[in-house]
Amino acid sequence: MKESIIREYVDTLNGFSGVVSIKSNKHILFEESFGYADIANERKNNVNTRFGIASGAKLLTAIGIAKLVEEKKIKFDDLLKQYVNFNIYSDDITIKHLLTHTSGIPDYFDEEVMSDFSELWIENPMYLLREPRDFIKLLSNGKMKSKPGEKFSYNNSAFIVLALVIEKVSDMSFIEFIKKYVFDVLNMSSSGYFSMDMMPKNCANGYIKNEDGSFKSNIYSIPVSGGGDGGVFTNAHDMSKLWDGLLNYKILNKEITDEMLTLHTKVNNDTYYGYGIWIQKKENEIYKYYVTGSDPGVDFRSSIYLKENLEVTILSNKEFGAYDITKYIEENF
Repeated sequence: MKESIIREYVDTLNGFSGVVSIKSNKHILFEESFGYADIANERKNNVNTRFGIASGAKLLTAIGIAKLVEEKKIKFDDLLKQYVNFNIYSDDITIKHLLTHTSGIPDYFDEEVMSDFSELWIENPMYLLREPRDFIKLLSNGKMKSKPGEKFSYNNSAFIVLALVIEKVSDMSFIEFIKKYVFDVLNMSSSGYFSMDMMPKNCANGYIKNEDGSFKSNIYSIPVSGGGDGGVFTNAHDMSKLWDGLLNYKILNKEITDEMLTLHTKVNNDTYYGYGIWIQKKENEIYKYYVTGSDPGVDFRSSIYLKENLEVTILSNKEFGAYDITKYIEENF
């Protein structure tokens, strides 16, 4: 049985903690939990456990912007300077540049030169970062990395700025906007931008491995609350609702959805970026759409395989497993 093969492979990962979910046409082919949501109290993960998904939530920010375009309140080609009044580095940056990681603005956490997310909070306490505007002081430093539209460079700051645009145009908080236009519409009742100091039930604590093999909580290593660049908590069932809602036009019309899923920027040989979503081609056809995220104590990947009609979601409250398990399923399931 392929199910037993997956279990055996997960067991080889030496301590994977999380949920593995495989579905086809909304039917569960494999869904199991592993490890602990709370190590100290020996509270095990279950298939409904909520996990942080880090940058996987950039898709939600892109959907928020797309909703405003659908409502004709903004355009993808609008200049950013129409909506924000702090230093934006260049007058030529558009909303589309931000959505596709081609704006060229400096990143508050530049993954090309930084490896430890927690270093950011030495001078900027993470417990003060509760809303998009709280990040503005982190966005105001640095020089442009490239000209707008010149090249792809993964950028967290761009999605913080997009959250600020959503708040400016909608006159709602970013979190309220996403709840109203995504979570509530799709009945994603297990999802939310939960504060690390006010977590609801059935959430997994994130864990970082110490040098001696023990684990510590990630509560002091990431912003206290998620925002435009990531940080949502969700579970495998709600991720299914999100994919279904996006791909079947339940939250955006077909025209806007197709624009989101267009191959806007080439990242490497077979990988492209749409609006808040990764797209991989194989043999000149779209092979899969996927979102992925990694933070201290968080590892996440969720993919839709078009030809195979499969949905694979891996959520973890440790820092490994999502990519490896996804790759194994692609090769063996």
